Amino acid sequence: MCVQDKSMTAVDALERLKKGNKVYINSVKGEGDISPERRLYTSKHGQKPYAVIISCSDSRVIPESIFSAGIGYLFVIRVAGNVIDNSQLGSIEYAVEHLGCKLVVVLGHTGCGAICAATQQNSGYVKFLTDEIKRAIGDEADAVKASVLNIKHSVSKIKGILSDSDVAVVGALYHTESGVVDFDI
Repeated sequence: MCVQDKSMTAVDALERLKKGNKVYINSVKGEGDISPERRLYTSKHGQKPYAVIISCSDSRVIPESIFSAGIGYLFVIRVAGNVIDNSQLGSIEYAVEHLGCKLVVVLGHTGCGAICAATQQNSGYVKFLTDEIKRAIGDEADAVKASVLNIKHSVSKIKGILSDSDVAVVGALYHTESGVVDFDI
């Protein structure tokens, strides 16, 4: 079933993410609705995500938990180093054009192994990731600054394909130590 929800603005979606992150920081268990009722509802009525989250594949970075969101609320794209290529861009276009998402967030994180790997020699398929990260971070040696540069690079690539002025694209940094998401990068 194709469902499009254009009622939530980018500002509303960002506020909802910030509130969800505050809940997460102080929680000892997950807060998102993953109930059988929610699964059945989304199965019958489709998904209506209020935001697209592009995050790293790192197992410590779980957007649904970080933002206290249940089934059907976030359209999550995960790839090591939150690198953007044509597949991610196509997924973003789908979420914006077909699902009505008004907010796209590139969520990097502290302690990113892909950022570290980009400072080393690589071969094989991982080189596609690390070469893109290297283009973003240049010679930056500070891991947090490099993560922020990588986030900004991905944000810039996404903004290049979105012409709809109603869609906001923002970068954010997840602090693995505290759980806090910093949207002011």
